[in-house]
Amino acid sequence: MRKFLTLFTIILLNGTIAVPDVAPQKYFVQFTDKNGTPYTVDHPEAFLSARSILRRMNQGIPVTTEDLPVNPAYVTAVGNRGVTVLTRSKWFNGITIDAPDSTVIPGILALPFVLHIVKFEPIARDGEKVEDKFKLENGSIDVADNSQLKSTDTKTSFNYGRSYTQIHMLNGDVLHDLGFRGQGKQIALLDGGFYHANTLPAFDSLYRNGQILGTKDFVNPGNNVYNENVHGMMVLSIMGGNVPGKLIGTAPKASFWLLRTEDVNSENIIEEYNWDAGAEFADSAGADVINSSLGYYKFDDPSQNHTWTDLTGNTTPVTRAANMAASRGIAVINSAGNYGSSAWHYISFPADGFNVLAVGAVDSLRNYASFSSVGYVRPSNNIKPNVASMGARTYIAFDDSTFGRDSGTSFSSPLIAGMVACLWQSAPGVTNFTLYNVIQESASQYTHPDSLLGSGIPDFSKALTLLSIQSRKSYVTEFYPNPFTDHFTLTYHSPFVQDVSLDMYDIIGNRVYQNHTIHCWEGDNRINVTGLSDLQRGCYILKFTTEISSDSHQIIKVN
Repeated sequence: MRKFLTLFTIILLNGTIAVPDVAPQKYFVQFTDKNGTPYTVDHPEAFLSARSILRRMNQGIPVTTEDLPVNPAYVTAVGNRGVTVLTRSKWFNGITIDAPDSTVIPGILALPFVLHIVKFEPIARDGEKVEDKFKLENGSIDVADNSQLKSTDTKTSFNYGRSYTQIHMLNGDVLHDLGFRGQGKQIALLDGGFYHANTLPAFDSLYRNGQILGTKDFVNPGNNVYNENVHGMMVLSIMGGNVPGKLIGTAPKASFWLLRTEDVNSENIIEEYNWDAGAEFADSAGADVINSSLGYYKFDDPSQNHTWTDLTGNTTPVTRAANMAASRGIAVINSAGNYGSSAWHYISFPADGFNVLAVGAVDSLRNYASFSSVGYVRPSNNIKPNVASMGARTYIAFDDSTFGRDSGTSFSSPLIAGMVACLWQSAPGVTNFTLYNVIQESASQYTHPDSLLGSGIPDFSKALTLLSIQSRKSYVTEFYPNPFTDHFTLTYHSPFVQDVSLDMYDIIGNRVYQNHTIHCWEGDNRINVTGLSDLQRGCYILKFTTEISSDSHQIIKVN
């Protein structure tokens, strides 16, 4: 097998672009295979949390070889060559490393299990670097502000203060009033830092109630994310903030993982691989939702820049990683980008991902915000951005314990991400793609989408109704006996003639039974499942999948 070293690649394994040599530092080392790994798809509990396995089971998603961790023996062998291993990628089958001495790279490339090495270090440009991607969020812009102060209202569950407008625009307060506030849902934030989030009053209830599940730094492993950039803290406040009369987030009862993948001091393609590592962590930890208020297209080294032709929905590393995360059952919500008024006015990556819900920005009057990146409306219902929310003068928490307004699609994205968690809480058996569909169907211009706002501003009250209607169309009415010995029966009411699937999984995710050709007529259908006497006693998950829905049931086997 031919091996090669390239200084940079945009599409992993699909192409290379050579650039002049610079001081060596960070690289991506891709392995040839996962042969000899101690991990197997039959025992996912060794590398996925129980919650991650359950999320897949609930959505009928199998564990594949792509999910297997990289071979630890390969990692050790590379690490022994005098380099520091930074991150590992299951989905790209490789690791990122810091190699201060470039002379070790040929030796690593010569290892029989190393296929490819990518160099990341950017070219210095006389001290100049790419413009700050968060510059818009570092200062409010002058747009129309019709924000209302919702100080007290006996009809609502929360005293939203000045955050009322941005939540009410989505009818998020309706879900809150019904008790759907994100309880039981986990949101992973991929961002550039969470400066002082552990000490600010906006988040005291999150820490007091154990809603911050953990932190991890993929830029400088082992680093304290609370000492880094403020951007992620502001994003967190839009979802998890809880200061009555000041700021209430869209998912104040959800739980959060705070993951730093963005190095705000530079703009380098390694950050796309950091994003992948963060998404893989979120997947293995069992997160339901990813909010990524990040986007890429322009780098300190111009030869790394992405182009319009890369906006295919699955080309750049970060977009491919986002699609992989969504294919594992995670709802991936990403800001569209703040390039609407710049020469590059398109959405950034991974907002283009065909499995990603990209969010543009409007102001408090529901008008398109001029900074919000422009997408496209293509055949086969390929629309970007997908939806929009209030990203102009959004009400947020600041790092000096005050509250105020700032602007950017970085702030429209978490508004949607938090509401996705609340909506999913109302119907835990649906898939992430079902949520995408009803959210877009509920939006203000669903029947006439455009390249500025996509399907428009979602109405989460309407989305809740759409989910309810869907669940009434197709349901299991009886399920017996439970516990069972060697057989059980279920009755399924089908709205039309169709074939349905039945899968059973044990508690660690191994499939123990499958039948994907069950023919059902319109109306009630009785389905008998037999031949289960050889199963060991214990708890199992029954996954029932139809053409329009999917749900799971717990069933117990006894002797």
